[in-house]
Amino acid sequence: MRILLNLLGGALIISYPFVAWWGLSHWGTGPVAAFLAAIVVFRAIIVRDRMSMTVAISAALLALWGWQADSETALELYPVLVNLTGLALFASSLRAGMPMAERFARIAHPDLPEDGVRWCRQVTKAWCLFFIANGSIAFLTVLVGNRDLWTLYNGFIAYLLIGLMALGEYLLRIRHQRRLARHSNEQRPD
Repeated sequence: MRILLNLLGGALIISYPFVAWWGLSHWGTGPVAAFLAAIVVFRAIIVRDRMSMTVAISAALLALWGWQADSETALELYPVLVNLTGLALFASSLRAGMPMAERFARIAHPDLPEDGVRWCRQVTKAWCLFFIANGSIAFLTVLVGNRDLWTLYNGFIAYLLIGLMALGEYLLRIRHQRRLARHSNEQRPD
């Protein structure tokens, strides 16, 4: 049941740019603000992690602003907020505690070697750069004021880029691990 709720929460979050695109044209800011607040609170209740809670609180404030001020801009800033939150969490993990990529890596590999720890630190930095670039483009789509462009980027292109970033990191990690294994085998005495 929890997996289904997680999938539903993710699908609702992904659908937001399309609901906003259609809803702002047909319903106005109030219903779109309510939808945004509802989906982020639902996701935060289901996931119960720091990032979801932070996004939920911030997005609820954006939704309240959008509803009170009848501001489409406030509602279009949600993808920017998500990128800022991701950047804050990943960057703060570099300063204190375990880098975010290492946390994910240790789920599959609890005894991550030192080389893996260094790799994860670099991956966390790469994700920080990604969040800066992606958030900046998301913000530009708000400034341009073209709802179709905003929806195209934030509802499709950004997710495609996230997938490509994750796939690229995965493929590079496999290559890196193979290189390490080959090097380790060459160093062993027969």
